[in-house]
Amino acid sequence: QVQLVESGGGLVQVGDSLRLSCTASARAFSTYVMGWFRQAPGKEREFVAAISRSGSITYYVDAMTGRFTISRDNAKNTVYLQMNNLRPEDTAVYYCAGTLSTLQPRTASAYNYWGQGTQVTVSS
Repeated sequence: QVQLVESGGGLVQVGDSLRLSCTASARAFSTYVMGWFRQAPGKEREFVAAISRSGSITYYVDAMTGRFTISRDNAKNTVYLQMNNLRPEDTAVYYCAGTLSTLQPRTASAYNYWGQGTQVTVSS
């Protein structure tokens, strides 16, 4: 069983930055594709970013490219999401997820393991 624990969320102002972290309990963390998703109140969970096992390939939603950066440190079993120039519409619970599949990194149903989520609130 893989456990994922997110941290780094909080209340920030428009234009601020946050870095979310997700630490996994999994052995062989480097065999997992890792992703970040978010869910705003009253909305469906949506894909934010994903990263390949080695970290050499990243995937983003077009609207977030340039503002958000996903990275990973396999030696620390940790994946990060650096979020810059935050906007009120970025307010959501952010979830870390992991999967052994490489086929659909942008699809929530492809992920087997999920963290409990961390709240990000961007105030104007």
